[in-house]
Amino acid sequence: MTDSGLAPLPASDRPDTAARLRDALLAASFTADGLLDLLGAPAYAALARSETVPALRATRGDTPLETLVRLFLLQQPVLHARVEAVLPVEEALEAGWLTRVGGDEVSATVDVRPYGGPGGEDWFIVSDLGCAVGGAGGIGQRDEGVVLGVGGASTTLAGITVRTPVSSALDLGTGSGIQALHAVQHATRVTATDLNPRALHITALTLALSGAPAADLREGSLFEPVADDETFDLIVSNPPFVISPGARLTYRDGGMGGDDLCRSLVQQAGERLNEGGFAQFLANWQHVAGEDWQDRLRSWVPRGCDAWIVQREVQDVTQYAELWLRDAGDHRGDPAEYQARYDAWLDEFEARKVKAIGFGWITLRRTGSAEPVVTVEEWPHPVEQPLGETIRAHFDRLDYLREHDDAALLDSHFKLVAEVVQEQVGLPGAEDPEHVVLRQHRGMRRATKVDTVGAGFAGVCDGTLSAGRILDAIAQLVGEDPVLLRDRTPAQIRLLVEQGFLEPVR
Repeated sequence: MTDSGLAPLPASDRPDTAARLRDALLAASFTADGLLDLLGAPAYAALARSETVPALRATRGDTPLETLVRLFLLQQPVLHARVEAVLPVEEALEAGWLTRVGGDEVSATVDVRPYGGPGGEDWFIVSDLGCAVGGAGGIGQRDEGVVLGVGGASTTLAGITVRTPVSSALDLGTGSGIQALHAVQHATRVTATDLNPRALHITALTLALSGAPAADLREGSLFEPVADDETFDLIVSNPPFVISPGARLTYRDGGMGGDDLCRSLVQQAGERLNEGGFAQFLANWQHVAGEDWQDRLRSWVPRGCDAWIVQREVQDVTQYAELWLRDAGDHRGDPAEYQARYDAWLDEFEARKVKAIGFGWITLRRTGSAEPVVTVEEWPHPVEQPLGETIRAHFDRLDYLREHDDAALLDSHFKLVAEVVQEQVGLPGAEDPEHVVLRQHRGMRRATKVDTVGAGFAGVCDGTLSAGRILDAIAQLVGEDPVLLRDRTPAQIRLLVEQGFLEPVR
């Protein structure tokens, strides 16, 4: 397959060649761990910043691993004889993984980057030359049809995805195939779509070179390639979410007005989900003057779905425009052209009354409840990835709280979640703290302020006594009416359960 202006790709219908290449890469320790051992932490980290000089210095020898790093990761021509000692060169040339350069050298036709799977798997992510994050080409100018490798957004989505075994999964806008690669590990059937046919080709290469099962690859935008009656247990998408004037770069620009692409994606996902199924997206959204951003996002949630929307970052319109102009390398070109493009971004935002752009995660779960729960929050603080299990547990707790009224809640037993600590904040020497904070050291790493009753309640929750009996004991200890305490405390218990500080003992 070829695209105008882009280099030909290796053949995607040669699984035997991909398997032999994979064996050769593994035999030479061309893995995430092998790279770290060879390059050392500073040079390895420099690659993530698109700085290749330390890695070039670390690969001046002639070992098989150094040869492969220079060839596939740094995109340097290498002597045919050196590569022949490591790879099945003639087969790789015939299949298009390598190309001849001059008389006695070969070079790679694609980026190949080792990637460690969640279970210690050795995977390989294929992307266009110079477009692997941390690859030799850096960010810079790209043709609109190029396919990028794994970046921060890709790994974030992979980390937050719920990984329970499912029958069917859909990766919308698959790109280099990283989400599909994760999905084939726990889904019986995986469908991957992309508007860019080159991306589908590269996804096939990524799966084959990683020794993973093939996916059902379909060309088209959003849900267009999916039949009207086709539903899934899991939908994931790292879409082209950038809010920009026009759609200059296919890999990032949505091509719809404002944040309409992300809104359409979320709204259409509900009817594509099986009961209990999850849809998980990365998205950007507009903060519009005179409009509450949380209400804006609530309006996106399709009927019949619980939702958890987390805003991780907000940028003003100038920061946002500069970020993506630099991503495209526009700041390195003609200053007048850069200024004109900058103006176009600001004109677009001004016309739409946009004052800032939010970035974050959106998770939907199809529910049979008549009263879906939609949570929209801002959480810019550090979290512990992977978060897939934390997100699944969040929705399980919503089910529990929905099924238990206050009376049932007081009859229930709870345990304080492991690695939650209590902090008391106040002036030195004060008899009582000003307030008490419960803090998580795992997952979302939340902190929440509680009163003395809430702190005392959480501290003795070990699953042996019901919530009501604990409150009765606290009432006797502090001299409070137990009936009044039972009346006012369930709201605090619900919050502690919802946020993952307490877990029901079932």
